[in-house]
This record gives sequence, structure tokens and C-alpha cells, in this order.
Amino acid sequence: MNAKQKIGYGLGAVGKDLVYALVSGFILYYYNDVLGISGTFTGIMMMAARVFDAFNDPLMGVIVEKTHTRMGKFRPWILSGTLLNALILYGMFAMPESVTGTAMLVYASVAYVLWGVTYTLMDIPFWSMIPAITEPGKERESLSVIGRTCSSVGFAVPTILTMLLVTRLGGSVRRGFALVALGAAVIFAVFEIVCVMMVRERESVRQQTPSVREMLSALVRNDQAMVVVVGIIVFNASLYLTTQLAVYFFKYDMHNPDLYSLFGTVGGGTQILAMASLPMLRKRFSAKGILTGALLITIAGYAYLFTLSSLGVRNVGALLVAPFVIYIGFGLATVLTTIFLADSVDYGEYRTGARNESVIFSMQTFVVKLASAVSVLIAGVGVDAIGLVQSAGSVIPEQSASTLLGLRLLMIAVPVAGLLFSIVFFQKKYKLTEEENARIAQELKKRREAAAQQ
Repeated sequence: MNAKQKIGYGLGAVGKDLVYALVSGFILYYYNDVLGISGTFTGIMMMAARVFDAFNDPLMGVIVEKTHTRMGKFRPWILSGTLLNALILYGMFAMPESVTGTAMLVYASVAYVLWGVTYTLMDIPFWSMIPAITEPGKERESLSVIGRTCSSVGFAVPTILTMLLVTRLGGSVRRGFALVALGAAVIFAVFEIVCVMMVRERESVRQQTPSVREMLSALVRNDQAMVVVVGIIVFNASLYLTTQLAVYFFKYDMHNPDLYSLFGTVGGGTQILAMASLPMLRKRFSAKGILTGALLITIAGYAYLFTLSSLGVRNVGALLVAPFVIYIGFGLATVLTTIFLADSVDYGEYRTGARNESVIFSMQTFVVKLASAVSVLIAGVGVDAIGLVQSAGSVIPEQSASTLLGLRLLMIAVPVAGLLFSIVFFQKKYKLTEEENARIAQELKKRREAAAQQ
């Protein structure tokens, strides 16, 4: 790949995760704290919507796999999905104030479902391009690092700016969210259009397209893809639960909502640096070893944050050590799981003869959404269960000791349990070492050369 294509792909990653961060990080807060919809309803509705949307993802992967146009099979879906999703994003955060009661619940539910479905249209083909336009090894790792690093940049921008902007734009928090969503939608559309123009798909050998049943069967038989899928679910559910509840934590526990932006600034910057450091770390350590170390570092950061909050420490400098430590691990693990999934595409071809990049990578979108569904359900029901007293105004109500303890356990202790499971699971089940990947790549090369000679 040349530099132009890498820049285009990176910009696409920035744009798509910019809008994903806005929704995954703030839609629960917007519906619950700003619009006044109950946390339990919001959590259950979002869980149902995410599960519905997630199960559409493998189907979308099959559709992409069967697409053949002059633009290729990935870029048409990236373009069309982006434009639809940008429109719905704005509408979701710009609910008219005349919509109240049952109509509000219906509007919120329909908008959220449509946003998820249209995001799927562009997200699956975007990540599916990695194994399709790169070779295993350094080229693939390089593009994975670029994609995930740029995704982190996109993810960090709403995390840093949203709470600062919505309280200062439009005269009200509700109007502020609408303006922020409008800006995000425009940036998203522009960046994806640039990506589609700059990234060129390689010519692929036309093969007889397998049936939907054959594709899904090949996916299920890919045991290493399934291992990565389970790991991504648990890992991302832990991350998203923290993201969902952090805005509540800093507002009601720390009594300083602006700290959320500082937390996101430090965390986002650390995550980007950690991702960029992966090629250097890979010279000395195995991928599985780095993953284990990364998650252990994140657990240490969580323990530190829990200790500070339990002791009532609100010193900004002390608190900002926590995101620095936590996001080192998250940054490395995010890139590694993408590489693992890309490698499982080669493994699947080796085992079954079917490559199916889009079907495999549809599972990444599937599991990320499923993880998001689990986290938003826990967060939505949790804020009601712990008795959080909420206010959309400038006066922050005091919370009971038991409520604050519950908030800390939800945001910190539950994710730690998920990360511990991920460490044990990957160590026992993931078998695609560097040596095994090299052997598989060599064998596939021989098979393709033999097929070309026939």
C-alpha cells in the first residue's frame, strides 16, 4: 500500500469512530439525564436494538462478499452507509421538544435502531478491507495500527469535547447536543468520502460465490475466529461499561463534569501512543504476551481509580494518572484483537478453503455491538438500581454512600472481572502464534501458485 491509501484509510477510521464515540459514550446520558427517559427503559431498549442489529451483521458480511461493482465490493457500501447514517445521527440527537410521552419513547427507539442498522452498512466493509488489501505480517500490522490509532483519535474527540460543548452551545444542553451531532455528522461524511476516493481495492480472483449457508458454516468451523469473537465481546463490554458510566461518575461522584473531558484527553492520548508503540513491542514480545501484559496494566489502573474514589480524593493530578494507566492496555488490546481477527481469515482459508473476509469481519461489528448492548443494559438498569438522584441543571445533587459505592463497582469492579476472564481465555484458547501464521501464509501461497498453474 502507498502513503495515499494509508492516509485515506486513516481518515476514514477517524470519521467513523468519531460518530461511534458520540453515540456509544453519550446516548444513554442524553436519553436518560437530558430527556428524562428512565435508565431502565433506555438500557433494555438499547440492549434489544443492539441485539437485533448485531444479528444482522453476519448477513451484511455475506451481502458485501457477494457485491461486485466497478467501485469494488467494499467502497459502495462505505459511501451509502455513511450518508444515511449521518442523517440519522443528527435526527437522533435533535429530537423536537414537542415530542413527549409515549411519542418520545417511540422516536428514541426508532432513531436508535435505524442508526445501528445504517452504521452496519459502512462499518463491516470498512474493516473487511484490511485482510483484502494487505498481506499477512508487517503490512497488515501496519495498516491495523494505522486504522486503530486513527480510530482512537476519532473516538477521543467527542470524549474530550462533547461535555464541554453541549453546556456552552445553543443555550441549553439539549440544543447543544443537537449542534454537536450536526458537526460530527458533517465531519463523518466528508472523511468517508475522502476515504472512498483515496483507497483503491485490489483486483481479486473471481471465484464461484458460495451460498449464505456455506459462508456461515465456514465461519462457525473457524475456531480461532470464534475465540477472538468471545474475547472481543468481553473486552469491549468492559471498556464500554466504563465509557457509559464515566460521565455519571465525574458529575455525581467527583462533582466536576468537566473532569470527564480531561479524563478522555489523557486516556485518548495514551491510547494513541500505546497503539503506535506496538510495532516496537512486537520486536521483543509475542502478541499474546503483549495482550496479557496490557490487560494487567489496565486492571492496575482500575484498582488505582477505585482506591482514589473510595478515599474521596478529588485532586485532578492524582485522578489523571488513572486514565494514563488504564488506556495503555486498552490501546494495545484494541489493535491486537483486530490483528488476531485478520489472521483468523487466513486460518479459515487454510482450514476450509473459504476466505470470506467480510463474513469474518462482520463478526467484529457483531460482537462490538453485542458488547455495547450488554454494557448499556448494565449501565441503564444500574443507574436506577443504585438510586442515583439525577439533575439536568447546574446544581448537582448529593448521593448516598451506598449509591456512590454502587456507581464505582459498576464502573470499575465489573470491568475488571471481564478483563481477568479475557486474559485466561486468550491464553488457553488462542493458538495462532507468529510461527503458525507464517506457516499458514506459506502454505496458502503454495496453494494459490498451484491453482494459478492449472
